[in-house]
Amino acid sequence: MGRLATVIRPDIAPGRRVIAISDIHGNLSCLQGLLKKVRFSRDDVLILVGDLLEKGRDSLAVLRFVLDLQKTHTVYPLCGNCDYIDRMFLEGRAIENAAFSQRQNSLLGAADIGADAELWPVLSYWRERSVLIQMGLELGHPMPRRADDLPSLRAALLDYFPRETKFLMTLPHILEAGNFIFVHGGIPREDRLDELDAYSCMKNDDFLSQGRSFRKWVAVGHWPVTLYDPSIQCSNPLVERERHIISLDGGCVLKVDGQLNALIIPDITGDEFQFASYDDLPRAVALDGQEASYNPINIRWSDSEVEPLAENGDCLFVRHPSSGRTLWVPRDFVQRWRDGKLHTEDATDYCPPISPGDELALVRETQRGLLVKKDGVTGWYHGRIERK
Repeated sequence: MGRLATVIRPDIAPGRRVIAISDIHGNLSCLQGLLKKVRFSRDDVLILVGDLLEKGRDSLAVLRFVLDLQKTHTVYPLCGNCDYIDRMFLEGRAIENAAFSQRQNSLLGAADIGADAELWPVLSYWRERSVLIQMGLELGHPMPRRADDLPSLRAALLDYFPRETKFLMTLPHILEAGNFIFVHGGIPREDRLDELDAYSCMKNDDFLSQGRSFRKWVAVGHWPVTLYDPSIQCSNPLVERERHIISLDGGCVLKVDGQLNALIIPDITGDEFQFASYDDLPRAVALDGQEASYNPINIRWSDSEVEPLAENGDCLFVRHPSSGRTLWVPRDFVQRWRDGKLHTEDATDYCPPISPGDELALVRETQRGLLVKKDGVTGWYHGRIERK
């Protein structure tokens, strides 16, 4: 076990509205848009459930926005696994997790590597989407080209960005208040939280499928909710009422149809809550009706290998080997991964029910139809639209 989880237990008064948002991933416009939509004010409490940064090109802007917001509002940011990589980089430490280290060592073909070499594959993949690289570029620091370049970047960031680096190095992992526990990845139990392994609380894949149940509500992010449904591609929060688990990650930045979700709790000591969502996709109004299709498939990141069978303009007809299903996907969804195989972005053949006058978010416009999102559900629409 590595370092233990840092748990905070703020005194949030009953009846004070709490808004929880997870997995912003450096998307400032969605964060600001969602806060405006829920009418966030100084009377509210904002809890950011990890992965505030990384993978988004506004990561540094999000960090500074949150820092400034903390001066005037009640804001509790928590650490996600992506934020934790930033902290480990700044501390010059390796990730204290055997599975992570083994995977990184394998990527580099070495049995035992140093901290910077271990983190290098992640930072070299994120590049300008990393808050660390963004701070370096603001300083005029050269873009790192190998692990040996990281010590000088670390020294520069610690020297010139004391406010930002302190924020990254002091993020807590768990917030417990009233009838709720907030944690980025998940927890194995709800007692003795201070004795839990920190990294395992942040990097906890497929949490809803682990069969856990709680007395308090446990609100998590990390695992995009669309990965849980093999049929329907939906970005809305998932609620397991009998097990008291709420999964919030709407795939903002990570998914082409992603959205930022907010959990709105009117009283932290109660059991009532609502949701709001925001994305910055273009909008249109449906002019024609459409019936729902039967027996759809949702190809997800965890099982995304495809085989191309035919092409038609900007779409590919592919076979999904593990299910045997075939479907059309936008051509730009299909990429060759490091394993040498072709994979698709999350893809579906679902046609959702649509009525004239419905508002649609436009995900992709192709020669075979429109990939749209309606009320958080993504699918194909073959009717006419009026752009907003």
